[in-house]
Amino acid sequence: MTTSQEHGFGLWDAFENLRTEFGKRVGPRMGRGDVRTAILSLLTDGPMHGYQIIQEIEKRSSGAWKPSAGSVYPTLQLLADEGLIQAKEAAGRKTYTLTAAGTEQATATGTAPWEGIGHRETPRGMLLPKAGVKLAEAAGQIARSGTPEQVESAVAIINEARRKLYTILAQE
Repeated sequence: MTTSQEHGFGLWDAFENLRTEFGKRVGPRMGRGDVRTAILSLLTDGPMHGYQIIQEIEKRSSGAWKPSAGSVYPTLQLLADEGLIQAKEAAGRKTYTLTAAGTEQATATGTAPWEGIGHRETPRGMLLPKAGVKLAEAAGQIARSGTPEQVESAVAIINEARRKLYTILAQE
């Protein structure tokens, strides 16, 4: 065993591969207008800044959907350009609120995108990979900054978890 494997780096590589693979598949694929609809829907509840919008979408979708800043902020700018929202800067943050036209648009839009997530993606296809990613992240943190003893403990826990998962499949 090499020194890097002894200190959990091989484990980290394996979990990074797992995280990368599951990261591609975790969560439903949302449609083009869903970010727009989600923002309008959220702002009916009151003013929010961009990061709050991202967090709230993730919360309301029970973690199934977390849009990227790269999709939220350009959509906010577009909605502002269309006169549907307005931005006010306070304490170094832009807070967005609906205009009258935005409220009308939000009302006309209807169902929030996260309300239909259950129909787009089954829990079987979504929950387990998401849990795997979270496990990979925790293991990666231990591999990067844990002591050799902590890495050894983490390996034992993961090996036990793997055995228990296979036991679930063996049960009928």
